[in-house]
Amino acid sequence: MARRRRIYEGKAKVLFEGPEPGTLVQYFKDDASAFNNKKKGVITGKGVLNNRISEYLMLRLKEVGIPTHFVRRLNMREQLVHEVEIIPIEVVVRNIAAGSITQRFRLKEGEPLPRSIVEFYFKADDLDDPLVAEEHIAAFGWASPQELDEMMHLSLRANDFLSGLFLAVGIRLIDFKLEFGRWWNQDEMRLVVADEISPDNCRLWDIATNEIMDKDRFRRDLGSVEEAYQEVARRLGILPEGGGPGDLPGPSAVQ
Repeated sequence: MARRRRIYEGKAKVLFEGPEPGTLVQYFKDDASAFNNKKKGVITGKGVLNNRISEYLMLRLKEVGIPTHFVRRLNMREQLVHEVEIIPIEVVVRNIAAGSITQRFRLKEGEPLPRSIVEFYFKADDLDDPLVAEEHIAAFGWASPQELDEMMHLSLRANDFLSGLFLAVGIRLIDFKLEFGRWWNQDEMRLVVADEISPDNCRLWDIATNEIMDKDRFRRDLGSVEEAYQEVARRLGILPEGGGPGDLPGPSAVQ
C-alpha cells in the first residue's frame, strides 16, 4: 500500500492510484465518524466488513442493470474501482422516518413515510452537508437537470431492489445515501453509483425487534457496533455463522 500514490483520504476510506489506467484502489479503514466528523472513533474490523458488504451490494445492483464504479475486490480491505468524477451531491432515499427528517418535520422515529422521499445534500463537511433543492444544483452547476433526473431514477430503482434484498434476510431498509460519479469510458460518459453501500451509509433495523444494525449504534453510543455490522454480513451470507471479520474468505475473481 505504501508504494502506491495516495490520491485522496476521506473519513472512512483512502483512494490510491490503481494498477491500470482509469482505475483506483479503494481502501476501507476502521475509522468511524459522525455528525460531519465532529465525533470520531474506531470500529474494529469495520473496514473488512464494509469492503465485503459493499462488494456484495454493488454486484447485486449491477445484476439488475444499475451501473457502479466497482470492478473487483483485491483483498480484505481493498477493491479496484473505476476512476470517476464525483458529483458533489449526496442522494438520500428515505422510507421510514429517522434521523434529521424527524426533527425537520416533527415526525416520530419509525413512522412510515407516505412514499419514498428523495433528498439532495451538498457534500461539504464545513457546512454540515446542507439540504439543497434541485434549483440550487442546477443554478450552481453541480449537476445538469438530465443528470439529476438520472440520479433520482437510479436511486429509486436501487431503493426498490435493496429494500427487497434486505427484507428477505429480516432487515428493514430505513434510509440510505448514494453518491454518483461521471465515468468516462473513451468518449462516452455515464453516471455510476460510487463510494460504498454499507451499514456506514444505510439505516438498517431488524424487522422483528427494530434493533438498530448500522452506524447509528456508534452515533448514539448504543454499544455492540462491531456485532451489528457482523450480523448484517452474516444475514447477507458473507460472514460464516459465529465468525468474525478474520473468517471472511479471500477475493473472488469477479470482473
